[in-house]
Amino acid sequence: MIILPKSAQTIIDTLKKAGFEAYAVGGSVRDLLLGKETKGWDFTSNAVPEKILELFPDSFYDNQFGTVGIKIRKQFTADSLQKDEIEDIYEITTYRSEEGYKDHRHPDKIVWGKTLLEDLSRRDFTINAIAFDGKTLVDPYHGQDDLKANLIRTVGDANERFAEDALRMMRAVRFAARFGFTIEEKTAQAIANNAALLTEISAERIRDEFLKILVSEHAADAVLVLKNVNLLHYILPELEVAFATPQKSPKRHHMYDVGTHSVMALKYCPSSDPIVRLATLIHDLGKPKTYRVLPDGVITFYNHEVVSTKIARDVARRLRLSNKQFDLLTTLVRWHQFSVDERQTDAALRRFIKRVGKENLEHILALRIGDRLGGGATETSWRLELYKKRLEEVQLQPFSVSDLQVNGYDVMKLYEVKPGPIIGNVLDALFAEVEKGVLPNEREALLSKMNELKSELTK
Repeated sequence: MIILPKSAQTIIDTLKKAGFEAYAVGGSVRDLLLGKETKGWDFTSNAVPEKILELFPDSFYDNQFGTVGIKIRKQFTADSLQKDEIEDIYEITTYRSEEGYKDHRHPDKIVWGKTLLEDLSRRDFTINAIAFDGKTLVDPYHGQDDLKANLIRTVGDANERFAEDALRMMRAVRFAARFGFTIEEKTAQAIANNAALLTEISAERIRDEFLKILVSEHAADAVLVLKNVNLLHYILPELEVAFATPQKSPKRHHMYDVGTHSVMALKYCPSSDPIVRLATLIHDLGKPKTYRVLPDGVITFYNHEVVSTKIARDVARRLRLSNKQFDLLTTLVRWHQFSVDERQTDAALRRFIKRVGKENLEHILALRIGDRLGGGATETSWRLELYKKRLEEVQLQPFSVSDLQVNGYDVMKLYEVKPGPIIGNVLDALFAEVEKGVLPNEREALLSKMNELKSELTK
């Protein structure tokens, strides 16, 4: 037996007491049936928005789709920051039917519906077309059976559903990736037949769905599904062609072609950050363009990381990533080909950290782990573990003049000079010695060395 949360049941009871029908619907009910936690409850009712606003004073209505938002506030306690702290937003949508989808995304006309069944008939997938009022489950499209069978199936004719809203094709893959479900055969075939409709969808919408897919539990499988149903061609065509580029050759450890390796790297990437996972998926996409076979049969991909970075820039622009996301994606792809040789000097490690950025070290190490495991390497590597340890140790050392235990005021005081080029010259000279490891970054030692340099720099 399933039970609605108290706040959700209160919404339904309030509407019913006023003489209206009301049900929880969509993903909220789906997750409840799956025993998964859900937020942002959705409801449907035959009450029009104006009536809903009257019943719920703490609500708002600012859209054309008949959806009223209701602010759900935390119960006030002495520990609360303020009495009106909002915990969630619940949405109530008036029964409706839709007509015309010229842009393959939004209905041209919305008409208030009269029945729950009419409303459920317009929804995307059977598992999202289940309604519940706290007592009765209404499931006209057998969504509960599909939940038990782990299937994603459209409501009614799949071709019609995808023609109405082409983004539903990616949503089908996302739900499959999230729950570990399979897309029902006719639904999958309809996606393949209608894949080109994705060109009608904005880059921002595609980006949001794709990033959600990449952070799902079954992301690697989902990317292969995108490929099999022709959607990858319209989302990430650079990856699609990579499946035709082999890597296995003498002296190379790779087990897979570039495309399969990319997907496997995503599978093993330990990060939950969507941009890190995207970087892991595309880090080797420069390999098809740099593919060469040497006379001894060895395959090379010289400078592939540079070409991959150019591709990463194109991908970032196409998906309309933010400036911060753009920088992270291109940085990770550009420097993913770093060496973990235990013989590297501290100076070499510092150069690597400066290139990648301290804040991105965890991200690029996650990419490296995915890269290694996705190529068939063993799970642990003593070199990588040693490299991590040395990165931590090196970060305790100064990275710039500003990290020194002395500053420009110390130089001016000791040298009895005013601000000028000599200040920078002294600090640069001190930092060079500290960076080489011949001078400790300790105040007394730095002041002593400053004294030694005084006669030479003040001539």
